[in-house]
Parts: sequence; C-alpha cells; structure tokens
Amino acid sequence: MNDKSLLMVGVIGTIIAALCCFTPVLAILFGVVGLSVIVGYLDYVLLPALAVFVLITIYAVIRRARKT
Repeated sequence: MNDKSLLMVGVIGTIIAALCCFTPVLAILFGVVGLSVIVGYLDYVLLPALAVFVLITIYAVIRRARKT
C-alpha cells in the first residue's frame, strides 16, 4: 500500500468513526431500522476503531515525512 492510499484510508476512517462516535448518526440509524438494542454496545467498537484509524493516519504522515 502506498503512502497516499494509506493516508486516505486513515483520514476517511477517522472521519467516519468520529462522526459515529460523537454524533448520534448510528443511534438514529439503528433506531429507524429497529436495532436500537445494539446502541449500548457501539462504544466498545467505535472507540477502538477511532483509535486504530488515528494511529494509521499518524503512521502514514510519519512515513510520508521520512520519504521526502
């Protein structure tokens, strides 16, 4: 995976995970679909996912900076 695509995956994943963590996007979506039972467990998945995508973004930025 090249640096540009790694950075894009990190940034896009961070934005999506942050939107789902800090706004009620998934809570509303799951409520509409009828899966509101899952809303209580979203933090167990979304916060680690946010951390992973932030680490991917940091890794891609460092890797890109060392290359130039």
